Amino acid sequence: RDGDLLAITLTRPERRNAITVAMYASLADAFEDAGNDPSVRLVTLRGEGQDFTAGNDLGDFMAELPRDGSDIPVWRLLRALAKNQVPVVAAVHGNAVGIGTTMLFHCDLVVAEEGTRFLMPFVDLGLVPEAASSLILPRLAGRRRAARHLLLGEPFGPEEALDFGLVSHVAPAGQLDATAGKIVAALRAKPAEALRLTQRLLRR
Repeated sequence: RDGDLLAITLTRPERRNAITVAMYASLADAFEDAGNDPSVRLVTLRGEGQDFTAGNDLGDFMAELPRDGSDIPVWRLLRALAKNQVPVVAAVHGNAVGIGTTMLFHCDLVVAEEGTRFLMPFVDLGLVPEAASSLILPRLAGRRRAARHLLLGEPFGPEEALDFGLVSHVAPAGQLDATAGKIVAALRAKPAEALRLTQRLLRR
């Protein structure tokens, strides 16, 4: 926490920031707390190391799945992202796999560094898409392009992501932090209430 900014960093670089159940719980807590705290003007999201995130830590995730239909941290996070009413700026680099791509549909601004690789390999893993990506991606990119990325699991880069609206800005190689920092500074300089209300109107 830095004043009115809540900065969230995925910090498991030795495993390419693969997300564990404990990390999902911490992420859900952070987004829920931000939504309930009027002093938080802005949330940022980034990954440490060579990748944004390699997606789920599948061994950890499967071991923790409930057998009785009870709530789990990943569902809490997805609900928190869908309902979030605080502007979120994501800074993405390296690989953004699975949830590393689909969570970005729920961020307000996404800065991707040149060379970023987005991938949604759900079908290859015997799964269906998560986080409303099968609803949102066709609306943004059209059904045929959505099918390329969700049925075939074709990877794509920041230029295509910018073209169909997943990404709002592309940063030159090595300039991700500087580019995202300028955007964050610009947002923090704006009237807080107008910023929040405009974000809510955009989401509705």
